[in-house]
Amino acid sequence: MNKDLMDTIKGRKSVRSYDDVPVGDDVRKDIEEYVKDLPNPFNIPVEFVILDANEHGLSSPVVSGGQLYVAAKVKKGPYADVAFGYSFEKFVLHAWSLGLGTVWIGGTMKREVFEKAAGLEAGEMMPCVSPVGYPAAKRSLKETMMRKGIGADSRLPGEKLFFKDDWGSPLEAPSDMKDILEMVRWAPSAVNKQPWRIIEKDGVWHFYEKKDKGFVNDATGDLQKIDVGIALCHFLMGLEEQRKQAEVKINDPLLKTPSDAEYIASVRVL
Repeated sequence: MNKDLMDTIKGRKSVRSYDDVPVGDDVRKDIEEYVKDLPNPFNIPVEFVILDANEHGLSSPVVSGGQLYVAAKVKKGPYADVAFGYSFEKFVLHAWSLGLGTVWIGGTMKREVFEKAAGLEAGEMMPCVSPVGYPAAKRSLKETMMRKGIGADSRLPGEKLFFKDDWGSPLEAPSDMKDILEMVRWAPSAVNKQPWRIIEKDGVWHFYEKKDKGFVNDATGDLQKIDVGIALCHFLMGLEEQRKQAEVKINDPLLKTPSDAEYIASVRVL
């Protein structure tokens, strides 16, 4: 496998401290072109908006510096959260490949100011935004403490995330899937909860959300479904990197789902 994608996924960090170097016009145009029509497996349009922080008075108490923000909007409805997570993560990884930092922000902002700047309409939601810019040479003390508090540089082991045939039976990953599952394992998530669970059976990979309390509201939707969308993005990008074809279904639950989980989607590797 070409290691570029793996390096991007494992190397990418959330950035909350930015230097004063502006994002140049060519780079901004690159981003605008990239997010113009970012697909997701559910064919749900996710609209991106690039916003000037000074023009719109945008800021966040967890961000230092940063002259641009990227917001994204999606119509409320089934799978909107998952589609949002999938598409927004593709933007995040593309930005990192350009040398730009980002950080998912869902609550630590004046939401009404961002929603007005993004032109949010009735029936839409804007779960998250991100500053985009060049990382500062040194993290602020606040950022360092936040990363330590949530264990940002650690991940659950694979045996707690990936299973064979049913719940509770750890998966011994096939050799051609080890890198792909490692990409999924390193997916970012709200406060690093890593709420995705995957069960492989007969060549089909079933994605579930393991639910925690406090991650759902009208403004953001279900943040943990967004996280599953991020994990699904890494999975499908990994398959694409290996030139594998895949089919995504949303009506193929594997078995009875535990009370603290919800079936999301299935991926058949062709």
